[in-house]
Amino acid sequence: MYDKRIKIFIGVSALFLLICVIRLMQMQLIPDSSIRDKIAQLKQQKGHTQQLKTIRGRILDRKGRLLAVDVPQFELHISYKFSSYFDDRIIKAKLLNAERRSDAEKAKAEAAEQIETAHQRLQEIIGKCVHFGYGQQQLEQKSKSKNEQIWNMRAFQAWRHNCPKSELLKKYNNPLEVKKSEFLTDFENHFPDANERLLLVAKENISEMHESLSLMELKTEDDIFTAQLEFMNIDGVEIVPTAKRLYPYGSSAAQTIGWVSPAHNEDKKIFADDKFLRYLGGELCGRRGAEYICESILRGRRGEIFYDIDGNESLTENQPGKDVRLTLDIELQKKIESFFSEYEHDPNCGQGISAVVIEISTGEILAMLSLPSFDLNRARYDYDHLISDGNTPIINRAINKTYPPGSSVKPLILIAALQSGKITPYETISCSAAQKTPEGWPQCWITKKYSWLGHDEQFAAEGGNTARNAIRGSCNIYFSRLADRIEPEVLQRWLFDFGYGRQILSTPAEIANGKYNRRFLQAAGTISSSNPKHAVTTFEQIPPLQERERKMFGIGQGNLWATPLQITNAIAAIARGGLFEEPRLFIEKDVKAEAVSLGLKQQTIDTIYDGMYAVVNKVNGTAYNVFLGNNFSRQDVKVYGKTGSTERPDNAWFAGFAKDSTSRGIAVAVVVEGGQHGSSDAAPLARQIIQFCIDSGYLGKPLSVE
Repeated sequence: MYDKRIKIFIGVSALFLLICVIRLMQMQLIPDSSIRDKIAQLKQQKGHTQQLKTIRGRILDRKGRLLAVDVPQFELHISYKFSSYFDDRIIKAKLLNAERRSDAEKAKAEAAEQIETAHQRLQEIIGKCVHFGYGQQQLEQKSKSKNEQIWNMRAFQAWRHNCPKSELLKKYNNPLEVKKSEFLTDFENHFPDANERLLLVAKENISEMHESLSLMELKTEDDIFTAQLEFMNIDGVEIVPTAKRLYPYGSSAAQTIGWVSPAHNEDKKIFADDKFLRYLGGELCGRRGAEYICESILRGRRGEIFYDIDGNESLTENQPGKDVRLTLDIELQKKIESFFSEYEHDPNCGQGISAVVIEISTGEILAMLSLPSFDLNRARYDYDHLISDGNTPIINRAINKTYPPGSSVKPLILIAALQSGKITPYETISCSAAQKTPEGWPQCWITKKYSWLGHDEQFAAEGGNTARNAIRGSCNIYFSRLADRIEPEVLQRWLFDFGYGRQILSTPAEIANGKYNRRFLQAAGTISSSNPKHAVTTFEQIPPLQERERKMFGIGQGNLWATPLQITNAIAAIARGGLFEEPRLFIEKDVKAEAVSLGLKQQTIDTIYDGMYAVVNKVNGTAYNVFLGNNFSRQDVKVYGKTGSTERPDNAWFAGFAKDSTSRGIAVAVVVEGGQHGSSDAAPLARQIIQFCIDSGYLGKPLSVE
């Protein structure tokens, strides 16, 4: 009987031991074990991470020159462990916790000593930093601002954790959308005792508390060396290598390139659902220009080092942002900007100048100027001054400011009339000085200037004021009467087809087809009697043009407004013989511009070319005197142009194109704010741009040096 019981006991024990062994094997060997998963989860929860910095992609010009790049920079960082002692709430929480311990007196004494030591250490650190050229108040304020930011984040977490059934949480789908004032009020309602709330906040441990604060930038190698000596044995202070956004060309193409500054709350919504893309405190985001448009391409994914409770380390590597390549030739742009800045303008001209250069065969923008400009390396620091500057340097005049095009639009008016059969190339519209201009109609500028001479007399030996000669002499009488013959919708349609009245500068396909589609801040202009109420994407969305306003559209005035880019691109379409392409600012692999034929008759093209050639190269052409004596023919280049000027506001224009015998060529438009005459204020600038393009190899052949 006794032996039997022993055997049963041994059997049960053996069975129990077998179960334990099997379970142990399951826990150790089976990868899908729920126990093992729970252990792993526990390790994850109790572990901590160290976020690595994002690496932003570069911006390059068409030839690979650096326009924007992250460069190494060294900063002196201080840990939150020390900087938090600038926050009186942290000190009060430490003392309250000490009072609640069983050995309160001893704990309070220790806390007071710890606080005093930390304060002395802080003052020592700040004192040393002052010797690097920083003000004590400036450094202290920087620390206090960071403390305030972290305290608010801890308060938010304390509210969420301790008020899980709050009605406020039910009100918002996303708790992060709750306003600070709302959750603080709700927190106070749940916990009226201020000390209790203080201690609840102090218990919260968030990742931002383990990030160091950048106290100052070490600008020179001497600063770095000195800092290493000064702070060598000070706990909580370290010299951290980081990146600084550098713009090697300073103010050149500033509005087109854009700059970076710390991400705003609106920016932080963009990548909020991606832990490796979302913005952490102080991280930079693109502002204006390509930096803004291409944020989703340029922004890199951060890496992460994770340490579990056993001290094991796992690494998620950084993914640097991709490069963006612009069609700009930055050296060409720089030459043009320098020439414009040094040119002796008429005193009546203002500071505002814009110019655009487009390569005809590709539609690529070689240069896009907007003056005055500003230094991109200072933009984030000087933003308040820039935004309040009356000369508006921050605006990209080439794409975001509209102007009446003046006589630069006359080739398009003539195209609309010839194509719709409202005139023939050899029909004349009288511009006699003897005739009185009807009230409300534009006057002949020659009659207005000289009192006795009209275009009919000027071109009598060449058939009178025909289409070609009206372009050549920029006859307001001819074009106002011609525009009045064209049905309003037909006139608008031709302007729209040439790119007026709509946004024409597109973003890269990767962005346009992606989740974060950002577009340039660009004006659409107006080709109607009233301004569109909404963004225009189709011709049907254009408001009507009143018949009485056609005559003013004929001379580029009235409610006709366009950007320099639109005007240049329309000229490029004429240079292609009536093929319209949207201009391109980004170089993209396997992406080709789509050319749309506007169906121009050969006779129309020949007439327009003949008139624009005569403007520059024939006596009585409005730009003839400016281009007289040039070397373009010796460089295998022909220039076609159109001058223009406007009143209320006063602006001077030149728009045209240049080609060589191999069909290489460029289109260019220049507007000078405050300019009185396109021939004297804008044409000389365009002439020099063409020469710069020849020198840079975009057309023709430079003269050999003897």
